[in-house]
Amino acid sequence: MRHRIRLLAVAVMAIGLAACQSDYRYGPGYNSNSIEGVWLDPNGIQSSFSNGTFQTRTTDTNTLLATGRYTQINPRLVQIDIRSLVRNTNSRVNCTMVSPTQLNCTSSSGGQFTLTRRLV
Repeated sequence: MRHRIRLLAVAVMAIGLAACQSDYRYGPGYNSNSIEGVWLDPNGIQSSFSNGTFQTRTTDTNTLLATGRYTQINPRLVQIDIRSLVRNTNSRVNCTMVSPTQLNCTSSSGGQFTLTRRLV
């Protein structure tokens, strides 16, 4: 009986440690301090962050709207340099990660918007 209790305790600890390594709601290897992944705005625009590159597409037709590069300044602050393919302009946006699923962003012109992490 004691052997079973020890095995159960070890199994529970292993599951707990595995949960610390990844949150499967956001995908394997998810890091709550990382901007990497797909984010959505309320207007159906999808922004993807991967290895320092940034793309924005429509969710309905997958049309590429903007490209750029981003720099994660610290675990909560991200700076994005955007090239709009629609307006043919360049701009800079600063985003603060207020939670693992929400980015509050401000453009260089003062416009504000929020992005929400897409769950897998």
